Amino acid sequence: MNGYMFTSVDLRKLIVPLFLEQFLAILVGLADTFVISFVGEAAVSGVSLVNSFNTIFIYLFTALAAGGAVIVSQYIGRKKEELAGESVTQLLMISTLFSIVITIVVFFFGDVLMCLLFGGVESDVMDAGMVYLRISALSYPALAVYNAGAALYRSIGKTSVTMYIAVISNIINVIGNIVCVFAFRMGVAGVAYPSFIARAFSAVAVTVLCRRKENGVYYRIRWFFCWNHELLKRILGIAVPNGIEQGIFQFVKVALSSIVALFGTYQIAANGIAQSIWSLAALVCVTMGPVFITVIGQCMGSGDISQAEYYFYKLLKITLLFSIVWNVFVFILTPVIMQFYDVTWETKRLTVSLVLLHNVFNCIAFPFADSLGKGLRAAGDVRFTTVVSIATTVGARLLFSILFGIAFGMGVIGIAGAMCLDWCVRALIYYIRFKSGKWKQFRLI
Repeated sequence: MNGYMFTSVDLRKLIVPLFLEQFLAILVGLADTFVISFVGEAAVSGVSLVNSFNTIFIYLFTALAAGGAVIVSQYIGRKKEELAGESVTQLLMISTLFSIVITIVVFFFGDVLMCLLFGGVESDVMDAGMVYLRISALSYPALAVYNAGAALYRSIGKTSVTMYIAVISNIINVIGNIVCVFAFRMGVAGVAYPSFIARAFSAVAVTVLCRRKENGVYYRIRWFFCWNHELLKRILGIAVPNGIEQGIFQFVKVALSSIVALFGTYQIAANGIAQSIWSLAALVCVTMGPVFITVIGQCMGSGDISQAEYYFYKLLKITLLFSIVWNVFVFILTPVIMQFYDVTWETKRLTVSLVLLHNVFNCIAFPFADSLGKGLRAAGDVRFTTVVSIATTVGARLLFSILFGIAFGMGVIGIAGAMCLDWCVRALIYYIRFKSGKWKQFRLI
């Protein structure tokens, strides 16, 4: 091997700022759920149901950005900065258009969708959810624009930039939550508006920075107002399968939220709080996914498959070790976190049980089910990973959630168990695929 493309210092510069950025991003959800708990359990339940619905679209924007990041990383690896810049500008254009369409649909037809999905919930839960949904929908374009810009900065290895943006964004959000809920008594709207303002700031900031020519790869206005069929085909060739996968995955989660809604307010509340803590626990794999995309993408773009294989192993070891330490830490912290939630003892006890189950499998199975899968996609093995993910989501998570949660009467614990089963099956299949070496045969550019 003729020298390493990424030294340990390079990897640390990628991972640490990205981890801190993702940690701060998770605080948005935690701050919303924590502050809204003082409004009442109906408000917590409404926000948690809408968050599961919102996540469908958030992941679609993320999938689109990830498709662009793979292509940009491979062009950077091949030293074609001009094409990398045009690719990321086209990503910005298509992300903006897509998010505006989604915003219009959700804003005007959100009540119909909410009634179809969660029509069985209590009226005060539905009312809180509708307020939160309409305000949240306004921030979809900001999320899409930010993801496109973040994809560029991660692809060029400058993850500290998006970290600094996240710091300011989260300060805006947390202060806004406190002022709007406790001072202005705005209820659910008091956590929705600050999130919207924080996301808008992030989108504007990253877009301005992505215009800097010093980056080597940057936005150009003329590329934004054109339609490059070949580049968009490459980007969407990764983004669409990934988006379909994420869309189905999130629809399954929404369907499971509909099932959770049958279990009563305290289980809905416990599930909502647990999901916020789960997001914190899953932080390592969320961080390492973009790292896999950047590193493996650049290695494959340069045509150096031996380095790609080397970094697959290296990044997997880092992910596993980091994930074990982090998940143990989060579980130890959970009882302390629960002391600050103004909910019943029964809700707190169930939340701790859900976090324990999640964290055990999150540190041993999820690194293979998620981060390794993103690495395979960055190498071009898109179709296989998409089919496997959809199959395990429906065949393991959905079906066994119904079996465990309803048929066996396990409630939200059964649904969490089915989620862990999904990870285990997918992790095994992805690892076998990686060891087979078939991912080495793909070429994206």
